[in-house]
Amino acid sequence: MKRLPLALTFGCTAAMALLAGCSSLPAPAPAAFTLTSPDIAAGSTIANTYVLNGFGCKGQNVSPALVWSNPPAGTKSFAVQVYDPDAPTGSGFWHWTVYNIPASVTSLKQGAGNSPAGLPAGANGGHSDFFDTGATGVNGNWGGPCPPVGDKPHRYIFTVFALGVDNLHAAAGIPKTGSAALHGFVLNKGLGAGLLGKASFTAYYGR
Repeated sequence: MKRLPLALTFGCTAAMALLAGCSSLPAPAPAAFTLTSPDIAAGSTIANTYVLNGFGCKGQNVSPALVWSNPPAGTKSFAVQVYDPDAPTGSGFWHWTVYNIPASVTSLKQGAGNSPAGLPAGANGGHSDFFDTGATGVNGNWGGPCPPVGDKPHRYIFTVFALGVDNLHAAAGIPKTGSAALHGFVLNKGLGAGLLGKASFTAYYGR
């Protein structure tokens, strides 16, 4: 009996495996969880539209639009935090926080952070470091960049967290009035396996 060439034998074996549904080919990796903004490109300088109007800054203080894609399976809610690690405070500066964003929501429109009514139903703005200053209007609203004059441009880190819990405060046992740092600890560490993923981008502003 004539033997088939070795290469042809392997080809037939692979084809049979595919027909039998037992291919050893690896499954494609899931798409990465990402956060972007149509208003602020990653690595760019933040435009005056989104800069604070107060404390010597003369921006329009409009919250930028944010869009996130490919959240992890099992996500039940999202949270957003915006943080400046370069502020000369010893602890950075929190500019905006939004918690308990429903899992069905995958974006915040431009200006959503300028009024509690602009947030998705069920979501709530949390404390920022503008609390009780009046600079953002209502506590919990967006507060744009306003670093000291002469500083090297500060970094503004936008982060969305995908959570496996419906209500962050109920799951973590913390009040809605807790500081952004307390929420940040819970989001990054305290929830444990309840943190399913996070995505960030960084933009800059100086004056």
